[in-house]
Amino acid sequence: MNHKKVHRLYVNLGLQVRIKRKIRRASLARVPIGRPENINERWSMDFMMDVLDNGRRFRIFTIIDHFSRECPLLAADYSLTAQKVASYLDQLALTRGLPKVITVDNGTEFISRAMDGWAYRHGVKLDFIRPGKPVDNAIIESFNGKLRDECLNTHVFSGLEDVRQKLECWRRDYNTQRPHSSIGNLSPTEFVRQQNKGPQKAKILNLQTV
Repeated sequence: MNHKKVHRLYVNLGLQVRIKRKIRRASLARVPIGRPENINERWSMDFMMDVLDNGRRFRIFTIIDHFSRECPLLAADYSLTAQKVASYLDQLALTRGLPKVITVDNGTEFISRAMDGWAYRHGVKLDFIRPGKPVDNAIIESFNGKLRDECLNTHVFSGLEDVRQKLECWRRDYNTQRPHSSIGNLSPTEFVRQQNKGPQKAKILNLQTV
């Protein structure tokens, strides 16, 4: 039995199933993200998931500022829709302001009309990573890994309010106590304070790596 005989039998039997060949598409090279030069220039957003002690699942909405490495918000809920995400961002806008660009994946919440409309109204650009390429959003992926290892994997959560309290404690410690090599071995809060002083801004910028 060879391919010629198989083809002859295929034709004689009148089989109609065609062999689908994989179409190779040229992939567009992603332009490297430039280094931000100010706070609130570029954020990243993502979602995580965990379970309570009774087995019920909950989700966590995470945000990180690329320049200061500060985490403005950790929000937990059973369901996090695009409308809820927009509401959390509106709250941040009142106390912190909004970024020029937010890097996100292709999750349903971020590609929704509600999120697109919110971004348009506030003049914020949503920068979508390539599908299946979390490395394009490496800063928040690294942050999520720390959150998983240092908080989610070390605590048992009895309820949603318990989750929120423990997340907020971890967030405050991360922002105020944790030194980061990418910002000159300062904590995000201290780095922001140095930036606000002005004269030392150029010096600290030289310490910051990609």
